[in-house]
Amino acid sequence: MEIAIGMPGMIPGVSSKTMREWAQRAEARGFSSLIVDDRLVWGGYDILISAAAAAAVTERIRITAAVVLGPLRTNVAEFAKQVASIDRISDGRFVLGLGVGSREDDFLASAVDFHSRGRLMDALLERTHAIWSGTAEPIGPAPTLPAGPRMIFGGSSDATFRRLARYGTGWVCATSGGPSGVREGAARARDAWKDEDREGSPRILALTPRFALGANGQDAVDGYLRAYNAYRGDGANQRAATALVRPELVREQIALFEEAGCDELVINPCVADPDQVDLLADAIAGS
Repeated sequence: MEIAIGMPGMIPGVSSKTMREWAQRAEARGFSSLIVDDRLVWGGYDILISAAAAAAVTERIRITAAVVLGPLRTNVAEFAKQVASIDRISDGRFVLGLGVGSREDDFLASAVDFHSRGRLMDALLERTHAIWSGTAEPIGPAPTLPAGPRMIFGGSSDATFRRLARYGTGWVCATSGGPSGVREGAARARDAWKDEDREGSPRILALTPRFALGANGQDAVDGYLRAYNAYRGDGANQRAATALVRPELVREQIALFEEAGCDELVINPCVADPDQVDLLADAIAGS
């Protein structure tokens, strides 16, 4: 099982220097991917700009968007061009994750109908596929792969697995799913894959609780994670209570998800300090 590390782009106030150093340290320490995530009504960086920045300062590590809120990207032609540009800048290292979103405030701020998000996602997929495969008007650059970059999908609806089987290469399990969610979702992904007569099998990713290691780890959890999850109500306390604040907790999560059949495990940060990259790598190694 591969281990990916999240970028700190969702932590308010993180500097551009920190973002660059974080990406370079993650590559040097052997993480499989740099993960960027999406939220509009929050003081973090844009997911696609973060992905482009990470790609520009690294050479080997994958850059994975987990996940872009697809229905908010209503100018689909521009979105297709942006994604293809990141794909080219990264020399094909970019993996596009897509989800329909669950926070109504992001849709209100975008003047996009929350209840139409499934239909909007399907329209986005159809149009971007046409652009990237060359069956629509030419909007460049051409992606590194003929049908566009590799795509993964987040979510648990039947429509999510239908989209995965038709367009994607993998599925990502949300933090709330845990190892049991990985098992259930992987089975649904494989069934949908077979129904579409796809060869091979879908790649399974999962998000662990967020991490904050070192002497001030718990303070970071209390200060950031509760605020980030405030829209969940009492769920914010649960997220804080399950944060990975000790190395043994990191290793326990890795063992549980590996046993569940996860292909790549994503560990996102609560602290925007590049030393966290080394602390996580050392925790994984047991040093």
